[in-house]
Amino acid sequence: MERLLNVLTVFSLVLVGFVLVSLRRAHIRVEYSMSWLAAGVVLLALSRSHGFLDAMAGYLGVQDPPSVLLLMMILILFLVSFRSSIVISRLKDANIALAQRVAMLDFEVRSLHEKAQTTDAR
Repeated sequence: MERLLNVLTVFSLVLVGFVLVSLRRAHIRVEYSMSWLAAGVVLLALSRSHGFLDAMAGYLGVQDPPSVLLLMMILILFLVSFRSSIVISRLKDANIALAQRVAMLDFEVRSLHEKAQTTDAR
C-alpha cells in the first residue's frame, strides 16, 4: 500500500505542477484551474493520510484501503468532470445567444444598407 500511496503523491504533485504551468502559459483560465488544483491537493492529502484511508475502509466495510483511495479518486474526477460539463453547457448557451444576436444585428445592418441605397437612388 505504501508504494501506491507514494505513486499517488507523485501523481498529485505532477497534476498540480501541470495545472500551474498551464495557468502560467495561459492555456487554462484561473476559474477552471481551481477545480483541478483542488483535486490535486485533495489527492495529495489522501495519499498522505493512512489513518483516514483505514478509517474510511472500516466505515465502508472495504477490506482494502487502496480500494477506498481508488473510489475517492473516481469521485473527485467525477466531480471535476461534472463541473466542467456545467461550464461547457453555459458557454454553449451563451454562444447560441450571441450567434442569434449577431444574426439580428446583421439583418438590421443589411436592411439599413438597402434602405440607404434606395434613398440614394432617388
